[in-house]
Amino acid sequence: AAEKAAEEEAAKKAAAKKAAEEEAAKKAAAKKAAKKAAEEDE
Repeated sequence: AAEKAAEEEAAKKAAAKKAAEEEAAKKAAAKKAAKKAAEEDE
């Protein structure tokens, strides 16, 4: 039972890490878009 719990914990951590990476990618894309917009304004 402990092994199953550990596996579930590892899966949760992996999912959280993936979500954080997706969030970082979204932020990077938004930053890139904002920079592009700023350059077009000049």
